[in-house]
Amino acid sequence: MSAEQTRPKPPRPPLRVLRQVARDRRNTVPAVFLALAATAATLTVPLVVRRIVSGFSLHQAVTGSVMLMTALALTGAVASALSSFCLARAGESAVLTVRQRVVAHALRLPLSGARRVGAGELVARVTSDSTQLRSVVDIGVTQLPMAALTVTATLVIMGLLDWVLLLIVLSTFSVAGLAITVFIKGIRNSTAAQQEALGELAQRFTSALGALATVKACRAEAQVTGLIDADAVASARSAVTAARRQAFVTPIMGLGQQLALIGVVLGSGARLASGSLSIAEFAAFLLYLLQLVAPLSLVASGIARLQLGFAAQSRIEGVLAEKTEDALHRPHTPRTPDDTPAAGSGSGSFDHAGSPGRPALPALAGPGEPGAAAIEFDRVTFSHDGDRRAVDGLSFTVPRRGVTALVGPSGAGKTTALNLVERFLIPDSGTVRLLGRDTTYWSLDELRGRVAYLDQAFTLLEGTVRENLLLGRTAPAGDDVLRDALAAVGLGETIALLPRGLDTVVGRGDDLSGGQRQRLALARVLLTDAPVVLLDEPTSQLDSINENRLREVVDRLSRDRAVVVVAHRISTVRRARHIVVLDDGRCLDAGTHDQLLDRCAMFAELVRGQRLGLRVGAGV
Repeated sequence: MSAEQTRPKPPRPPLRVLRQVARDRRNTVPAVFLALAATAATLTVPLVVRRIVSGFSLHQAVTGSVMLMTALALTGAVASALSSFCLARAGESAVLTVRQRVVAHALRLPLSGARRVGAGELVARVTSDSTQLRSVVDIGVTQLPMAALTVTATLVIMGLLDWVLLLIVLSTFSVAGLAITVFIKGIRNSTAAQQEALGELAQRFTSALGALATVKACRAEAQVTGLIDADAVASARSAVTAARRQAFVTPIMGLGQQLALIGVVLGSGARLASGSLSIAEFAAFLLYLLQLVAPLSLVASGIARLQLGFAAQSRIEGVLAEKTEDALHRPHTPRTPDDTPAAGSGSGSFDHAGSPGRPALPALAGPGEPGAAAIEFDRVTFSHDGDRRAVDGLSFTVPRRGVTALVGPSGAGKTTALNLVERFLIPDSGTVRLLGRDTTYWSLDELRGRVAYLDQAFTLLEGTVRENLLLGRTAPAGDDVLRDALAAVGLGETIALLPRGLDTVVGRGDDLSGGQRQRLALARVLLTDAPVVLLDEPTSQLDSINENRLREVVDRLSRDRAVVVVAHRISTVRRARHIVVLDDGRCLDAGTHDQLLDRCAMFAELVRGQRLGLRVGAGV
């Protein structure tokens, strides 16, 4: 197994959403004070009603009390609305922060880690689970505390009005509360299962969309739909189960209120007859009883929602617990001068001073320094699954200038070798050197700043042409520079004819052809000043005219850079200055085209096939 796979997972870093919201004092403090004001107004209204009833019975003026009651009701309503708005703003701010954190973390995961978690699961964490966190804010900051305060204060006041009737109320609501507790536990479990099923649904659907062409070619739309339906059905069943249980909560609480009301009416007769309870106090007590249901229901459902929010937080923390590339691949500190051989020349635009707490990198040496290879593999091994080795004792060297072609049948380890250079993958053993320096001594930012990479898919992001060309660049580039790069790959006129030119949004797959997307990705590589360029099958979707343009671009790049090309076309290989023949993860031979034709049977066989990479019985 690879070193990455054997590392234990670290403890999950807490999000502490409530603490984060508490720091947002601009919104949280007003929300709390307004909620307290609304609660105070709600608790005061029944006492004012008692005064009004007493005034009627004593034939006193009640105009002032009525106006006060109206003012309290309006104040409570306005304060509650403003508190909810402030809380919503604080909640959205917290959710935004969480989403930004998850997105930034997910994009820094190693490729294997991101694939293991799954694109759909990551999307679910950023969307549905982040939304679920709002319940932690809405309920946890004001609603649940204010509801608990309202219930407590109401019961205290009811006890002061008549403790006997309070006992009747407590006994009936206690029975209802026990029943609701059972349902709340089931609601929590069902909703958690629903969220898990939604994550699986998102993952499977995302995967199907990524392979949509294959699905259509195999006429498998119905089959794949059936597989996705299974996750959708599981989510729906969990949602229905939760809804069924939730449907009982409000009726049970209402039943408790009805029973309490019946008990209070029956008990109040004796209390009124004995003079222990006045009509005004009885009216106030009834109002408090009617007010008690809403906060009790909120407490009952709020605890369940809070638990669901914390469950979503736990799933998000599971993503944040995945180690990023920077955490997994911290640069090593050289122990001896032999560990840091001098590097060859490179772009002068990079900072070689190192980072705080890390030894400074040696400056890149001049172009004529002997032994400064662009890339060197020294007995490198790597396995994707811990079983079959994709790279097995691989050793070869890439010169500092010119084109080096990696050739061999499918499954020979060509793309894996490029991924090892970029440190998308980490060797199980052996050493990969870039510019004469072990890649484990580079930070990822420093290493990838010196390598331009074009993958097999010629990936474009959904964004404007300009944004795709400038991807990864920190320095701005003028329109003339961008147009020159596009013209060099034969896209100048095509992009000029797009609705908004350089500012046209591309990347969804139906705006540019496969070859045009490939050439746009090549233009992005052309704009880089990295001293090493990796091209993975760059001619796969190009016609002969654009292949000639590509060769011109590669020739231009290779004048002062090392260009490594995974090649499947004989025309590309023939023009290469240096050719490395791979098979089963090993280097069979290296040299020029003519040298390898004479002495390497594998290379001669590939050339005779006129399409490198095809061979009877070759792995995929």
